[in-house]
Amino acid sequence: DQLDPKVYELFDGYVHNQFSRREFMDRLSVYAVGGLTIPAILDYLLPKYQEAQKVKPNDPRLDSAYIYYESPNGGGTMKALLSKPKDATEKLPGVVVVHENRGLNPHIEDVGRRVALEGFVSIAPDALTPLGGYPGNDDAGRELQRQRDKGEMLEDFIAAFQYLAQHPACTGSVGVVGFCFGGWVSNMMAVKVADLKAAVPFYGGQPSAEEVPAIQAPLLLHFGGLDERVNAGWPAYEAALMEHQKAYTACFYPEVKHGFHNDTTPRFDEEAASLAWTRTIEFFRAHL
Repeated sequence: DQLDPKVYELFDGYVHNQFSRREFMDRLSVYAVGGLTIPAILDYLLPKYQEAQKVKPNDPRLDSAYIYYESPNGGGTMKALLSKPKDATEKLPGVVVVHENRGLNPHIEDVGRRVALEGFVSIAPDALTPLGGYPGNDDAGRELQRQRDKGEMLEDFIAAFQYLAQHPACTGSVGVVGFCFGGWVSNMMAVKVADLKAAVPFYGGQPSAEEVPAIQAPLLLHFGGLDERVNAGWPAYEAALMEHQKAYTACFYPEVKHGFHNDTTPRFDEEAASLAWTRTIEFFRAHL
């Protein structure tokens, strides 16, 4: 890896809205030395969706299509990608797949299809639907998502859970997996949804200690060892989970960054992502 680790810290701050694009570019200029240019650094950092796609949108093994569902306490009529194995002969468990802080981009659609190939019905909603949907690039997606109320977006994913649980292709046993913002949603759905059967937050923000007693679903939590921002909230969360005797497994992956599962960016760590994914699918098979 040719980049100074502080470049990744800067990028993490930028993508989590800690400072503007102009300030990010100004700070980045310090590291444009030794033949490295700012455009080259940006090209390296930004996602490569087509190159990393594991399951194509037209994969013949899947029925995968956009659908609409109602979220009366959130954004109203919501768009989502619904995917299921084409050869399924009986009802399957369901998984809600929750995007990061930039809307339903091609990477999270790909993750939804990966889940379906493992023998589940997956639904991957787009929280940007009320604002016109994912705009085609992550920078614009982040700007749009900042305009939505966090609590209303949580309601959109809870409504997706309810839609999936009642879907004719689903057994009614439904879990959730989410990444970054979606990790926070996964934690909060465990708090808010009594019928949720399993929650898998990847590097997600935590509920308050006061909210933990409401959790019913078993948790599998994935953390990047270098993700100081998210990991800072874990000790208090774990203490509350232990105090209230909640079922949880926390997995820390040493020396990997926030976003390590996203294989479209250089923060991706193949070994950690593969292990976390295997654990996630096994967890869903055990609990759904």
